[in-house]
Amino acid sequence: MHEAPSVVDRSFRGEQERLLGHDIEFQDMTERTLNSKDPAYMDNEPRDGTEGAYVSGVDGALDDGEDGHAPPVYRVYKRRWFGLMQLVLMNIIVSWDWLSFSPVANTAAEYFSTTSSIINWLSTAFLFAFVVAAPFTIYALHKGGPRLALITSSLLILFGNWIRYAGTRASPPNFPVTMFGQILIGLAQPFVLSAPTHYSSLWFSPRGRVSATAIASLANPFGGALGQLINPFLATSPKDIPYMTLYVAVISSVATIPSLFIPAAPPTPSSASSDVAPIPLRQTLRLLSKNANFILLLLPFAIYVGLFNALSSLLTQILTPYNFTEESSGIAGALLILIGLVCAAITSPIVDKYKNYLLFIRTLVPITALSYLAFIWAPGTRSVALPYLVCSILGASSFSLVPVALEWAVEITYPAGPEAGSTICWSGGQLLGGIFIVVADALKEDEGQGNPKGNMGKALVFMAIVAVGAVPCVWFLGRGSMRTGEGRLEVDKGVGRRRTEESGEERVVAG
Repeated sequence: MHEAPSVVDRSFRGEQERLLGHDIEFQDMTERTLNSKDPAYMDNEPRDGTEGAYVSGVDGALDDGEDGHAPPVYRVYKRRWFGLMQLVLMNIIVSWDWLSFSPVANTAAEYFSTTSSIINWLSTAFLFAFVVAAPFTIYALHKGGPRLALITSSLLILFGNWIRYAGTRASPPNFPVTMFGQILIGLAQPFVLSAPTHYSSLWFSPRGRVSATAIASLANPFGGALGQLINPFLATSPKDIPYMTLYVAVISSVATIPSLFIPAAPPTPSSASSDVAPIPLRQTLRLLSKNANFILLLLPFAIYVGLFNALSSLLTQILTPYNFTEESSGIAGALLILIGLVCAAITSPIVDKYKNYLLFIRTLVPITALSYLAFIWAPGTRSVALPYLVCSILGASSFSLVPVALEWAVEITYPAGPEAGSTICWSGGQLLGGIFIVVADALKEDEGQGNPKGNMGKALVFMAIVAVGAVPCVWFLGRGSMRTGEGRLEVDKGVGRRRTEESGEERVVAG
């Protein structure tokens, strides 16, 4: 992280004053949305690789400061997109690796001469591995930032994939070796899944953080969608399992290479809050443990992430007893994720602009719970219409909720580092996801029992009860004594708030 503005060296101060001396003013061009670029702004891009500079203040306020000096100028750099895209790529790959075998559970079980319940442990162990790696993830992000986390994850993914392939190629197929490779990949996941909030806080201005976090975080389930959709076509019979594993290993290996070239941090701060030295890790954890809003947010976040992980892992086994094919189950899983990505792409810029975190959370949580309730009856229709519809609604609400909840967690826990809260939230979801898979598998009807045989109707009822039970938590967020001033936003408003209130204008200075 960077030193506070009060200790900026003289040369940088001189550069700030030079920048502020320009008479170039633009209106509302810092980051209207993450994907928009104004031609006027592009024409004045400085040659040092920045997209522009803006004066401290989330609304672009101007103030000469109490000491008569020019206010600090914060920049966002073009190179931030390279790091964000690599973070997206790594999240896609690690999730595809996670769900390599789940969409073809029955085929994989036949190949390894075991049962689908044993194949489920490839997903379950992956989720539990996340929890084991969580403390190391927090430390890596706190000390080395996203670059160290990405490199660590890349190495684990690289070794894990090829060990897993060796297990499938052995004669006879070696399930323990395959499991070991899967666990290594599971250890890699928290390093990339917990990094988006830290990366967006470090590289993006306040107007682009939610969208940046959404893009990187939601790339993870997009990888799961690719696995759900593609893998059933790569492994149409048991003998195809090694080839499927090989294809995924090659793609994963290539995807890890750019991690070596990610910059550690921007040359200058992107916002006032990113210009503050991080507090010690022990103090960060202490602040989180005493924050009632964070704990109330952690509970539903972990529950819904856990339910989503369980549903994604078991979707094929939920639908196939009702005469759905593995391909149609894969399409349902892809809809669950792809529709969610589209909706998140729409809602995230809105939240970026208006910062109405709580309204979104309180709206989306009940919709998510009702979707799990409706899914109880979806497989029994024996038609793809209702499962596809419910999966689409569930994906839309779940995916829109994730980045908003993560960014609000950062706001209400500031000055605690974003890496700790994010990792704890994701770890809770992965832990509960593993537990939910074990419970759901135990509630599954035996192969020769039930109507239809081997159905998971009781597991769906269990998921619905848990989902509905989590709803009351969000009713108490930010109420009464737990109201929050959303500290990070207050810091980013910084100097010049009085003039902002008067003029409502923003000055963006191009170098």
